[in-house]
Amino acid sequence: MKPILIPYISAANMLVHTFGPDCEVVLHDLDVPEHSVVHVAGSPVTGRKPGDSFDHLVRQVLLSENLKEDYVANYYFTAPDGRLVRSSTLLIKNMDGHLEGALCINLDTTRISEQIRFLQSFLPEKEPAATKTEEEAPVQAGHVAVMIEKLMDGIIGNIRPSELSREERIEKIRFMETKGIFLMKGSIDKAAEKLGVNKVTVYSYLDEVRGKRK
Repeated sequence: MKPILIPYISAANMLVHTFGPDCEVVLHDLDVPEHSVVHVAGSPVTGRKPGDSFDHLVRQVLLSENLKEDYVANYYFTAPDGRLVRSSTLLIKNMDGHLEGALCINLDTTRISEQIRFLQSFLPEKEPAATKTEEEAPVQAGHVAVMIEKLMDGIIGNIRPSELSREERIEKIRFMETKGIFLMKGSIDKAAEKLGVNKVTVYSYLDEVRGKRK
């Protein structure tokens, strides 16, 4: 583990003891995006373990309009088993401002949701509010583009583009797609540049990844 991340292990353990049995804290090393998880403390809220990857970092943190002072607090997502999770993420940067890792606090809302439903059962019924359509994640320029490019570099690794087979390039594109990398404006061009192919080829790979081509 990189020295810059070591102090956050104690911070993760402290947060779990503070928030209790419904809390999980996950520490990521973002130099290795495909296996970014280096420490998990607390209850298995998301089921992540060391060696796993991130899921919500790009969509709900890096591309969030609420990203200020290197953290996003209190966003929600659904865990693989259907539980609603309240999450906050702190970006960990070095002295030069380069993204090194992330600390994510995940709180299982199941018990509090059950208590809220119980209390609401004593109140008059109301008409359900209309659900807003989820919009594409807002895009921030500048430092966010730099952080996403760093993730790309980690995904591709220290391999020259000419040494990658077509299948290996497609797998890199597949991983970037599943993690939301291509929600960032200009990321297609950047991926093409880093993989040593043209933009049309990246779109072709994406078509295969998305099942549009056989």
